[in-house]
Amino acid sequence: MSFIGSSLVRDTMTMILAGGMGQRLYPLTEYRTKPSVSFGGKYRIIDFALSNCLNSGLRQLYVLTQYKSDSLSRHLYEAWNIFHPELREFIFSVPPQHKVGNEWYKGTADAIYQNLNLLEPEYNNWALILSGDHIYKMDYLKMIQYHVEKKADFSISTIVTQKNKANRFGVIEIDKNYKVLSFIEKPDSPPEIPSRPGYSLINMGIYVFNIDVLINVFKKMIEKNLPYEDFGKNIIPFMLKEGYDMYAYRFEDENHKEKPYWVDVGTIDSYYAASMDLISVNPEFNLYDVDWPIRTRQQQYPPAKTLSHEGERVGRALSSLITDGTIISGGLVERSILGPNVRINSYSYITDSIIMDNCNISRHSRIRRTIMDKNVVVPEGVEIGFNPEKDKRKFKVTDTGIVVIPKNYVFE
Repeated sequence: MSFIGSSLVRDTMTMILAGGMGQRLYPLTEYRTKPSVSFGGKYRIIDFALSNCLNSGLRQLYVLTQYKSDSLSRHLYEAWNIFHPELREFIFSVPPQHKVGNEWYKGTADAIYQNLNLLEPEYNNWALILSGDHIYKMDYLKMIQYHVEKKADFSISTIVTQKNKANRFGVIEIDKNYKVLSFIEKPDSPPEIPSRPGYSLINMGIYVFNIDVLINVFKKMIEKNLPYEDFGKNIIPFMLKEGYDMYAYRFEDENHKEKPYWVDVGTIDSYYAASMDLISVNPEFNLYDVDWPIRTRQQQYPPAKTLSHEGERVGRALSSLITDGTIISGGLVERSILGPNVRINSYSYITDSIIMDNCNISRHSRIRRTIMDKNVVVPEGVEIGFNPEKDKRKFKVTDTGIVVIPKNYVFE
């Protein structure tokens, strides 16, 4: 890392927004916040933003929590307690504390406002603000360097998408130098990129501020009695109106695939699709890049194994992700993801499914197109995912037929 890069690292404070309810992911969010949902067998969604920070050299991290944060706070302690406070490295979980009133966090910007005291302008020049519920690979240091070179007050990370799909996001209009001209939340007719007709730039929810500018913006908005709860709805339009220097940063993907990868697994169907991509022959998202490791909690389980019995009960796993502690004993697993400490018993059949930690699939059971949350014991002979009408009587079933079984569910 260059001297300039190390200086940027030292002078940047990172705030990760991780308090989202994730209502569209229910029941996976019944007991946990969205960033704490399991992904890829052994990871949590927040691990990807945190790993980006680690790989970018950023080690001053505040994780702002709110909704059902027990699981997330425990994960941060068990998986990410690796920093050295004597070197000004840290990761702290920060719940709402009513520092400036009697309200919980009312939005993304309000969460930052209620914790302005943590930014410490006497020690840091820049604030990097992230969402903790997206899956992607990004070197944030490159964006901070861009922000400094542009002499910007505020920079927004953006990704190119087709114009006809951009109306689900905040869309940024830019000039040829990538200076932001306007910002529109979910427009009916998104503005196009000047050099790419038919395509638009959308907001990724990744921001770099000059800390003194951010503090001043909140001060001005409060003095004018303006709402300041949300970046997209309030802060960004106000800054544009006031003439602050705002630039769009073109997302540079460290995933190194033909198509940039950035996914918000905001629904059960999008979560399932992103998960199933991981077991494809050439997945869009690469978990196996040794130059960009993804960190998570390493549980002390023995290696996964398959067991065959008497020649007729063959434990097999085909095109699947299998994590530590899992035993496939005489059953068949196809195109599925098995979390830690899962037991697949004889004559059972699992296909196109996500089975999370500590689940036990008993003999002669059949599971298809199902997301099974943690700690579920499936009795002998049960079938799930083969009869939608029957499944809907007990479980959530999406329009595409994905069955979701809640954490700790007990079959009657």
